Amino acid sequence: MKDKKYLKYRNGSIRMKSWDYGWNGIYFITVVTKYRAHFFGEIENRKMFLSDLGKIAEKFWYEIPEHFSFVKLDAFVIMPNHIHGIIMIDKNPEDVFG
Repeated sequence: MKDKKYLKYRNGSIRMKSWDYGWNGIYFITVVTKYRAHFFGEIENRKMFLSDLGKIAEKFWYEIPEHFSFVKLDAFVIMPNHIHGIIMIDKNPEDVFG
């Protein structure tokens, strides 16, 4: 196992128990690789160069609305070991309740 400092601040979920994350709203999401391994690419001279896996992650980000028509994408960034993104869930009541 890699350096335990990465696990220092994660002792469970930081999600609000009273909130349903499927509800309409704007969400800032972060996806981190296991042990913060640099799977998505490397930064050289202040520029991010995506690896093949980073290119796949980018492709799948843009495909999210094709699978979930009620999701709109906003800004996102891919870093060597994590992805940050903003999504908006905007379900019509007719879509949810038929």
